[in-house]
Amino acid sequence: MAMDSPRIYCIPASEAPVIAVFRRGPSKWFHVGRWDLTQQTYEPGAWLHGRIYPRRSDLSPDGRFLCYFAHKPNATWEHGETYIAISKLPWLRAIYAFGTCGTWTRGYYFIPPDQSDEHLKIDVPFPYNLSSIPVVQFANERHRGWTETADSPLRQPNDLWDEHRNARLYKIQPEGHRILYLESLGLAGGEFGEDQAVDGMSVLYSMQSNEGIEILDAYQWADWDLQGNLLVATRSGKLQVNQVEDNGLRVVFEVDLSVMDPDPLPPPSWAQN
Repeated sequence: MAMDSPRIYCIPASEAPVIAVFRRGPSKWFHVGRWDLTQQTYEPGAWLHGRIYPRRSDLSPDGRFLCYFAHKPNATWEHGETYIAISKLPWLRAIYAFGTCGTWTRGYYFIPPDQSDEHLKIDVPFPYNLSSIPVVQFANERHRGWTETADSPLRQPNDLWDEHRNARLYKIQPEGHRILYLESLGLAGGEFGEDQAVDGMSVLYSMQSNEGIEILDAYQWADWDLQGNLLVATRSGKLQVNQVEDNGLRVVFEVDLSVMDPDPLPPPSWAQN
């Protein structure tokens, strides 16, 4: 049974009640899962003996396709050891892939088929195109409705990778009045190996209500669902749906990912085509 708390990062689909879950741990292993908010289920998927960069990955709007950036030092295929791949959540079998120049690659978003990225000329076999993820802190969050606060430190012109400040973002609760805040800690993007740091970024969440601001230091990832419930990954390795009530939060769904051990299995046939 796994003992150490895993590092977790999640990417919600923008048009479906589905979330891609990235779980790191042990340190040389990554696991991907599919969190279904409607069915309130968690579907475990692939294990990779290598490194996935979740903040430089994306989930398609319909929740079907995963675009992930990976580093697998012992990879022997034609795309090399650092690559971008498209797969079907929650599996990593590449149905399309291309190599990169190394780990400085930013990764890619899914964009509508009628849009294109002038720097990426590819013919992808699914109903989306790809566009490079911008070099900015919390790019995935900004892509999903988070906004930088007025008091967030300004980015300096010579900060090419946007890692020498601690940006602060917020997102208002749907159908509610609470505000969720997110900020980076330490050297953003430069703390690989630190406890609970995904893609080298340590974060802190807090929530503002009529009673004031509450620090949510028990969470390593959080966001609202469309009904205003608070979705979280705890630092102890649990995924939760929290119903926000006047006297606090009430857990209405929970699954513990800390008990998982690497168990790589071949993907089902539907994920290989």
